[in-house]
Order: sequence, then C-alpha cells, then structure tokens
Amino acid sequence: MKKISVLLAVTALASVMATSAWSKTLVYCSEGSPEGFDPGIYTAGTTFDASSRTVYSRLVEFKHGSTEVEPGLAESWTVSPDGKEYTFKLRKGVKFQTTDYFTPTRDLNADDVVFSFNRQLKEDSPWAKYVAGGSYEYAAGMGFPTLIKSVDKVDDLTVKFVLNRPEAPFIADLAMDFASILSKEYADKLQADKKMEQMNQQPLGTGPFTFVAYQPDAVIRYKANETYFKGKEKIDDLVFAITPDASVRAQKLKSGECQIMPYPNAADIKDLQTDKSLKVLEQAGLNVSYLAYNTLVAPFDKAEVRKALNMAVDKRAIVDAVFQGSGSVATNPIPPTMWSYNKDIKDDPYNPEEAKKMLEKAGVKNLSMKIWAMPVSRPYMLNARRAAELMQADLAKIGVKAEIVTYDWAQYLKLSSAKDRDGAAILGWTGDNGDPDNFLDTLLGCDAVGGNNRAQWCNKEFDGLVKKAKQTADVKERTKLYEQAQVVFKREAPWMTIDHSEEFVPMSTKVSGYVQDPVGVHRFDGVDIAE
Repeated sequence: MKKISVLLAVTALASVMATSAWSKTLVYCSEGSPEGFDPGIYTAGTTFDASSRTVYSRLVEFKHGSTEVEPGLAESWTVSPDGKEYTFKLRKGVKFQTTDYFTPTRDLNADDVVFSFNRQLKEDSPWAKYVAGGSYEYAAGMGFPTLIKSVDKVDDLTVKFVLNRPEAPFIADLAMDFASILSKEYADKLQADKKMEQMNQQPLGTGPFTFVAYQPDAVIRYKANETYFKGKEKIDDLVFAITPDASVRAQKLKSGECQIMPYPNAADIKDLQTDKSLKVLEQAGLNVSYLAYNTLVAPFDKAEVRKALNMAVDKRAIVDAVFQGSGSVATNPIPPTMWSYNKDIKDDPYNPEEAKKMLEKAGVKNLSMKIWAMPVSRPYMLNARRAAELMQADLAKIGVKAEIVTYDWAQYLKLSSAKDRDGAAILGWTGDNGDPDNFLDTLLGCDAVGGNNRAQWCNKEFDGLVKKAKQTADVKERTKLYEQAQVVFKREAPWMTIDHSEEFVPMSTKVSGYVQDPVGVHRFDGVDIAE
C-alpha cells in the first residue's frame, strides 16, 4: 500500500508539471497536508501556507520580512480618539478569482468584509459550524466575540469596526491569517446549493494565487491570479509537493524536484549549505516549543507536580539532540527577541533528585502519563518523537512511566485541544503579529481554553494582567504587565518550556525574491525562478 501511495503521489506531481511545461513553475516541498483551505477555522502554519498566504488577502498585511503593517484590501484607515472605532476604506476594483467552480459577478465590497468576520463572531450565523468538528478557534481564543461589538457596512467601500473596549494590537491582529477576506457572493451560492463545506475544499479569494486542485497528502496546485490587485506574479504555476519526511524533502531539493523546502533536519543543514546549487536562508525564529500539561486533569492540576516534572527533564540534552546548535533552551513562554521578555526569570533547574522528592511530597506515586508527540516537523520542533523519547527516559529515572502517542497532524491538533485530554502534549508557536499578546493571551488566556490553550489553564491573576496589557496603549506599561505575567506563568508552570529555534529555508539558487518572515509563514508572492 505504501508503494502504491508513493507512486500515485509521483504520478500526480508529474501530471501537474506536464501541464505546466510551457510556463514558469515553482515547486515547494511542503512538510504536511493542510487541514482544509478556510484559514478562519484553523491555527496551523501548514494550513495557512496553503490557504491564507496563497489564495486570500486581508484588510491590512505584514510587509515582507517584518511585522510592520501596511495597507492591503483597505487602502487606508482611521481610529477614533477613544480607540473603539476603526474605519477602513477599501480599494476600488479588487477582483475575486475566477475558477472552474465559480465566476464572480462583482468586485470586492464591504459585504465581503462584514461576512468574513460575522461568521466568526455570531453563533447564529449559518456559517458558525459549517465544517463538522470545526470552530473559529483563533477568533475565539483572541476574545474577538466579546471584543467586537459590531462590524458595520458604511457604504460599498467603507467598513467600520466598533469595539467594546480599546485593543492595542487590533490592527496587527487584522493582518493575521484568520482575518482573511472571503467572497460573500460565493458563500451565498454555496449556501443556496447546500454545498457549504465546499468553502473549505475549493477556496476563492483575492490573493496572489488561484486554487486549481488538491490531491490529499500528495499535491496542491495553484496558478497565478491574473487579476491580482498588486499585479500578476512572476511565476505562472505554484505547486505544493507534500513531503512529510525532512530527509526526503532535502533529497528532492538537491535533485531539483522542488526549489524550496521548509524545516530541514538539523543534521542535514551543513550538507545543504555546502551544495553550490543551493542557498540556505537563516534567521532567529519568533517561536517557542513547549510541553503542555492538561491542568484540568489530576495530578497535573497541581503546580508542584508540574514543576517537579519540569525539573526531571534535561532540556539542554533535548535541544542539543534535536537542533544540533540551531536552538536554545526556553525559559519563558515568549522568545527572547520579543519586547517585554523578562530576563530576570530563572528557569527550573535540571534536578532529578529534587523532582522525585517533590512528587513524593505532593503524594504522587507510580505516576503513568502520556506524552503526545507531533507527527510533523515545525520550526520550533524539528523532531518531536526524539524529544519525547528523551523526556520518557528522564521521567523513568524518577519513577514516572511515560507512554508516547501520536496522531496524524489534523487529528493531533483537534484532539490536543480537548479539555479531557490525557497527559501532556508537545506543541509550539511562531508569533503571528510580533506582539506578546499573540503568545500570552492567545496560548494561555482563559478565552483560549479548549482551543489554542492546550494546557487548559485559566489563571485569573495571569489573565487579568494580559487582558489589562492589551487594553493599554502605553508600551512601557504593557511591558511591565507582561513581565509580571511571565512571573506568574513560571510560578504555576502550565508548560514545560522547551526551546526557541533558528529557522532555515533551503532553496535553489535559481529562486529570487523569497523573503523569510518573522511570523513563520511561507509566502510566494514576489518570488521568481530562473528558467
């Protein structure tokens, strides 16, 4: 069966390449399959790369290579003196993509913006739960349903957001993937035809590339959007060749089967750097990897137990084994390159003997637990299985029996969010907007329990600090509040912080215009390839 699957994948890719024989084609060896193509209902970077950063656009966008916001579908915006009203002027003449499955009859207007947000905010929207088991996890985790009072159409090219409270990172939040703008006209047609799930299978937006076809776990094909409001891209066809194994991705890159790959094995980086047909981009990642305990389930509901387990694991050994010099041990839940990082916090020391005593004092004996290991490479964790094995061995030394479990990526993300999940899950995060709120509130706030908050940790002291910070415009005051929040986090230990990593993107020397983004996405607008 495995050989047949590989043959099908190769055949599909060959077919795609054949249809593009007379066009300029870029092949990207992606690390995994997308969960779907609606960026509103997912949080994984793999899914965003395949949907929001190819097919869709947003009101505002991040400039390539930075977290600075620039106009997108909105050409300008104003903010009321009290910080509660944001009014956006939309670009005139922006076209939605024409595909085999839908032909738009009008340009982008305010109705599309209102629809794109209200479906995520209103529980009575027919689109609230149109995908089985899906939810607008990101919007909910960031508190948008309580933050946004209304999204109002002022006229065809003007939209006003009315907030219930000031929100310092609001503009940056709107540049994030979940805030992508969909076509209301397309949505209305799908709803009338009772084919709403097609929105998640056959996307349609205003972005640089038009979706063509997807063979699950094998190939995604796009073509340049001829009517893109920023101008047609230089490459004609974009292909995602889905290749979960990092070593296989590297082999494909070296052989010329693809021109860009993400997340190389640490052991392969030197070889890739010395290959004269390749170049390897590198930068410090705005990321963190962690082991999230389920704090709703005993004995992980006790901070002293979580602290003991943290002290039992040699994190330096994990970072050395997995990253081989391209990562650093994490102390805090935000990376040291981010403003408000609290340098005064000391990490839990590696001390197995003391960890064993702490468990005994907490009345915990013969503890058995599960360690969830991600099935895919991510920038913040290149090999979760190896990390889990090292944790397992360390925990055994203090009498804790750990079983390693995993699932396919989509299931892993879904099941790890469950409030009754057993054990602790290896996960991680790359910042989406350069603001500490995107880590501290999005991953650890009370609003995110059951979603991005995989620790299911709702601490009122911590939550109060981060909520106050996001309503404060003064950066110095926000910094103080976030520093205090990090103290509470370290004291309560809902996570074992593991690492912050360097990010590497190997590619063919024929590729030009590709820029690494601090928010960890892979963008292909502006990219070219020599023939």
